[in-house]
Amino acid sequence: MSQPVLQAFGLTRQVGAVVAVEDASLVLRPGALHALLGPAGAGKTTLLNLLSGEMTPGAGTLQLDGETVTGWPAWKLARAGIGRSFQRGNIMRPLTVQENVRLAAQARLTPATRLWRSASKQAAPQVAARAALERVGLGAEAGRKAGGLLPVQLRLLEVAMALAVSPRVLLLDEPLAGLEPDAGAAMGAVLRDLARDHAVLLAEQEAQPALDLADQVTLMLAGRVVASGAAATVRASAALRRAFPLAAA
Repeated sequence: MSQPVLQAFGLTRQVGAVVAVEDASLVLRPGALHALLGPAGAGKTTLLNLLSGEMTPGAGTLQLDGETVTGWPAWKLARAGIGRSFQRGNIMRPLTVQENVRLAAQARLTPATRLWRSASKQAAPQVAARAALERVGLGAEAGRKAGGLLPVQLRLLEVAMALAVSPRVLLLDEPLAGLEPDAGAAMGAVLRDLARDHAVLLAEQEAQPALDLADQVTLMLAGRVVASGAAATVRASAALRRAFPLAAA
């Protein structure tokens, strides 16, 4: 088994009076697709925010390649190898597909105090954007306005935006949600391909599609991890039957 690339130990985050994530631990390994499952409100997005530096944990430790990176900001973790997509995408529909990916790369790799226009003519973000689009099958759409894409293409664009920072870890928030079967299959094929050379974590609240794709599964309920392990093991667990009766074996 490969060595972990990203590990979380006992991450906790309180939002107001609510403990959104409590004592959550997770291990991501290169070459594996890991599904983070749970119903709405389970704490999945908050955990992704903690793993990507969008939020700082109130307790717990985050390690990347064995180095403690707890509290690092999102741009610094992106530079270190963590790519992130969001449940509500940051796609700017009037811009072209390539412009969206290029801006995502620049924004994620620099501190917020640096203006995007300062790097608008640099070659590196453009090259990274093109490579990311080719990887997800959107190379032919690079010059098209993002607002004209199909729903599955918009999701693939979000994945490309995460890929543009040349990550080793991909944290993807609901890339399969709401897709029709054919579109879901196309997205699944891209995710499986990406898992060949990345540690991929996809957070989903529809269990079945993710269970069919994943090598490893972590199940969250009410902010806590209630099951974690090989996909077949979690699929057969009592915790999954309680959370997702129709998806259990």
